[in-house]
Amino acid sequence: MTVPGLDWPRLVDWMAAHVPSAGEPLRASLISGGKSNLTYLVEASERPVVLRRPPLGHVLPTAHDMRREWRVISALAETPVPVPPALAFCPDEDVIGAPFYVMGHVDGTAVRTREDLGDPPPAQARRLGERLAEILAAIHAVDYGEAGLGDFGRPDGYLARQLQRWEQQWERSKAADVPEYDRLVARLRERMPATSASTLVHGDYRLDNTLVRLDPQPPEIQAVVDWEMSTLGDPLADLGLTLAYWHDPGDDERAAVPVAGDVTLAPGFLSAAEFAAHYAKASGRDIADLHFYVAFGNFKLAVIVEGIHARFRQGKTVGEGFDGLGAAMPTLIARAHRMLDQEA
Repeated sequence: MTVPGLDWPRLVDWMAAHVPSAGEPLRASLISGGKSNLTYLVEASERPVVLRRPPLGHVLPTAHDMRREWRVISALAETPVPVPPALAFCPDEDVIGAPFYVMGHVDGTAVRTREDLGDPPPAQARRLGERLAEILAAIHAVDYGEAGLGDFGRPDGYLARQLQRWEQQWERSKAADVPEYDRLVARLRERMPATSASTLVHGDYRLDNTLVRLDPQPPEIQAVVDWEMSTLGDPLADLGLTLAYWHDPGDDERAAVPVAGDVTLAPGFLSAAEFAAHYAKASGRDIADLHFYVAFGNFKLAVIVEGIHARFRQGKTVGEGFDGLGAAMPTLIARAHRMLDQEA
């Protein structure tokens, strides 16, 4: 069979040697959704498994690190953070053309829109939003040293390094100079907190980077996925990026940000302010500097969007929904400026 991004005969041989419990691979298909790494459902004679590999082109340095994802989901297996079972990692690019890993299949849905969620009672939708906040707090509560992740990152100077890293990614991806982007970087550097906490961070935490069991109700988060940008760093940076994706009633500009789904508009779902407050309660953290972190989240998302759009321009994307993504970047930069205006 032919599937973009997979060398099927070599994958079949590799799985026979490294994931024999799945049985004979029968077919594979690209799982819809996701605009970064590629995720495939591999149906096999004994059980289905899931394969993750980097995108087909324009892979930015330090991004799309399969070994990093593999390591963190392996380390979290015995913690309160729900993750898929880690089955096997392949560093050999000769198998399918890139490093990849295989994990157990989790029965759940990546919920991004109200249509994906269905129509649960408002109390159940609210509880799903609360669970999203509680699991984020659980990620930040992991004893990363005990979990074997003590060398997973360098917490000191995390925000400064993140700013520098995403600036570099921007330079590699941008289609043109954007003066408001340059002004935003200068403002972020000026407002950056001098010190911050240090925890495990997911790096791209939102509801559609989890798998939700929808039936039978109530909806429940079964696993957190897409750990490609995880590291050790400032937990409020995770919270700020989550809120950069949030869509509150009356927030019309979110329509210009295709990566921000409308699931948070479901009746009963938490507002952005309620989500932040529930996270603060669950984690015990002070979120007084939240405006800075939401601005930083919008900055990071703008760079990610520009990188995805660069792959689209090169014809290196697989799947749908990429054509209008580039237009979101100016909106995200403008929102970051407004957050900093509120913080001032």
